[in-house]
Amino acid sequence: MLKKLISELDTLSNKEKAEIHSKFFKTGKGDYGEGSIFLGIPVPILRKVAKRYQTLSLDNIQKLLDDKIHTYRFVAIIILVKEYEMGNDEKKKEIYEFYLKNLSNINNWDLVDVSAPNIIGNYLYNQPKIIAKKTLQTLAISKNLWKRRIAIVSTFFFIRQNRFEETIEITKILLKDKHDLIHKACGWMLREVGKRNQKVLESFLDENIKKMPRTMLRYSIEKFEEGKRKSYLKK
Repeated sequence: MLKKLISELDTLSNKEKAEIHSKFFKTGKGDYGEGSIFLGIPVPILRKVAKRYQTLSLDNIQKLLDDKIHTYRFVAIIILVKEYEMGNDEKKKEIYEFYLKNLSNINNWDLVDVSAPNIIGNYLYNQPKIIAKKTLQTLAISKNLWKRRIAIVSTFFFIRQNRFEETIEITKILLKDKHDLIHKACGWMLREVGKRNQKVLESFLDENIKKMPRTMLRYSIEKFEEGKRKSYLKK
């Protein structure tokens, strides 16, 4: 099954689109995606391919995740998310632990964003709050960019359940982060909080606006009405 999947992906590859994807995901020397190889296949097509391999074993998913070809890893993650969604509690725990062991392979923002809420967020939401808090904090203080992004983006699952405390706490930890991808992710999650409860977002902003990177602030207030948005940008 694995050989068939790889063959199918290789057949769908597009050199011109691959070059575009490589630039978009910053694969140049010294960039955050350095070394990753793209096949140039659009995401909707990758999702259709993944759907045909939803019973792929974790051993074979591991082989895909270990590959330098980013497209293989993306498909592996899509399959893993679906297997998690379909699994019982025992299977969910197995996939959660498998995911944690593979954090080094989840090394670009698309891989994080498509999986962290659905696996890490989902699993931790159903654990005691102290476990969720400790796990997310540990990820948030990591020196690894992608672990920090996983920490904040995982809280999207909590947000969807109208539980905001984890997002607020992790964002506070990341306020002084230097990386633009963390500023954007935190701003995105804050915006999602605000879409559900603007008072919670405004309370956070009023307390922390002087500490927030401008990108984080701009992302967080995108849905505010124009007058209020301009007011916050002047503070």
